Amino acid sequence: MTKRAIVVGGGIIGAAIAWHLARTGAAVTVLDAGEPGGIATAASWAWINASWGNPEPYARLRMRAMAEWRALDREVPGLTVNWCGGLIWDLAPEALDDFARQHRAWGYELHRLDSRAILKIEPNLREAPPFCYHAPGEAMVEPVRAALTLLDGARSHGARILADTRVKWLIEEAGRVTGVHTEEGPLHADETIVAAGAATPELLASIGIHLKIETPAGLLAHSKPARELLRGLVMTPGLHVRQTAEGRLVAGTDFGGSDPTDRPAEMAAELMAKVRALVAGAEDLALDFHTVGFRPTPADGFPALGRPGGKSGLYVAVSHSGVTLAPAIGLFARDEILDGRRDPLLQPYDPDRVALAG
Repeated sequence: MTKRAIVVGGGIIGAAIAWHLARTGAAVTVLDAGEPGGIATAASWAWINASWGNPEPYARLRMRAMAEWRALDREVPGLTVNWCGGLIWDLAPEALDDFARQHRAWGYELHRLDSRAILKIEPNLREAPPFCYHAPGEAMVEPVRAALTLLDGARSHGARILADTRVKWLIEEAGRVTGVHTEEGPLHADETIVAAGAATPELLASIGIHLKIETPAGLLAHSKPARELLRGLVMTPGLHVRQTAEGRLVAGTDFGGSDPTDRPAEMAAELMAKVRALVAGAEDLALDFHTVGFRPTPADGFPALGRPGGKSGLYVAVSHSGVTLAPAIGLFARDEILDGRRDPLLQPYDPDRVALAG
């Protein structure tokens, strides 16, 4: 019998789950409170990576997700992933070498480059550091476009995508989640997947599950479109910058974007000034706009993926980073929802570690 699934949230994670479920034959309905494409997704720097700062289990999950991005890039019509690679020198030299030794031991491809080799990859850098590491397997996407393409792919397999459909609460009957109640009334399904980002705790609270997440703010500065100035991802101390498909340079102070506090416009201008100082040809590049995103992050900083409290009919998927992990989350959620198989890589990320019932 065909399994009916409701996916709450049309950002990159919800879109990936919908794609995998619909492609496997589930009857999928995606509900988004606004326009599909996501809120946090739209404000992401959209760097696909397993870079520094991650313990080994999380780095291995991210590396698996990078491989799943390659699979999606082959399988989903119209999906465009830019496998541009990244230049990394945003750590002190000794720490940078330690990062490379550690990640190479885990199977992550990194190459040590001198300044001459750096400038061959990014010839418009005004000045190259004495050395950096090149991660050729890293990539970037245009995040909203990628989410919409995945939703289009799900739709081609029969999924329904409903915009402007706000879920008010989850429906629970005899201890099982059986659907959602929207402003238009109830919708029922065999499985309800909550991938609603910062709205996830409110929905879970409607059935007595209290998920502890934080929503730190991140600011990104977006330039006006320009000719090609950068070929790939550039991670320097205090500035991460990439160039989008339409030619905008997008900059933050780290991979999550800078904390805008109470001065976002001023901080965006400062970021663009750093870009002009870093990149030859960007002297007259104007700031076009800035974005401030609120990144849904479980309290301990790692994803919450699975059935909280073992609740049947319910699956939760909330994570920062969403862009890197989305294709793996989609695949693993499909396997667990349809076949009851939980991938060993998800063992540390049971939502119960950051959830309270009652």
